[in-house]
Amino acid sequence: MPEPTRFVLTADDFALTPGVSAGIIDLLEVGRITAAGAMTNRPHWRSNAAAFGQFSGVADLGLHFNLTCGAPLTRMSRLAPAGALPKLPVILRAGVMGSLPAGEIAAELEAQIDAFEQAMGRSPDFIDGHQHVHALPGVRRVLAEVLPRRFPGVKPYLRDPTDAVAAIRARKRHGAKAMLLASLARPFGARMRSLGFDLNQGFSGYSRFEANGDYAGDFARYLVACGPRPLIMCHPGFVDDELRGLDPATGSRETEMGFFLSPRLDEICAAAGMRPARFSEL
Repeated sequence: MPEPTRFVLTADDFALTPGVSAGIIDLLEVGRITAAGAMTNRPHWRSNAAAFGQFSGVADLGLHFNLTCGAPLTRMSRLAPAGALPKLPVILRAGVMGSLPAGEIAAELEAQIDAFEQAMGRSPDFIDGHQHVHALPGVRRVLAEVLPRRFPGVKPYLRDPTDAVAAIRARKRHGAKAMLLASLARPFGARMRSLGFDLNQGFSGYSRFEANGDYAGDFARYLVACGPRPLIMCHPGFVDDELRGLDPATGSRETEMGFFLSPRLDEICAAAGMRPARFSEL
């Protein structure tokens, strides 16, 4: 019997709210996800970091770099003059126009990495971005300048949120969002590989964040044409009042929780000849 194809199953948004963090911890405890990214600018990071850190060496624990939610850790007089980070369309527009304040973003990236390392006592296993900001125009240039200097030796792996057009089409779900990100972020992977960083090859997990959607059906499609070193993102968690006022993905997080805690995850993976694993196992 052939060895199952391995893929990284990573949960985004740890520390976004207490409910989201609690859900991700529950999944880490039972080994249903193999990676999780933390938003270290969020006020809940410090109080939740110890629970997160207990899974070091068991799962990949990384930085979910954030430029679009909450307050920055640094003073960003141009990007966040009132002390609140802008919404994604502002980042996109400024990045395409070449008007993002690179110095401010570099300082914030450094500060969020510092916050991870101070709480965890080590560097992140990987770095990706909330709403994929790390790979977008303007921001990716900052990562290409900061990360090689910050990690001259052992480097964290990075998330490439793009995939081949044929693979996106073969999945037949949420293709418009995947195509848009692929067009915006395409240069990121090649540039970071040229600088010595390791990245996934194959990416899926886009959804409409519908509380009553067919997430099991979506997940089965994520495993189609998934590439040689695939990574699948997910957004599980419990809904709390803070989340309702902060993020468009609310009830869908509990739908994902239910799926990941059910036998359906194992059944769908077995049918596809695949299994979740850490990045080093790919």
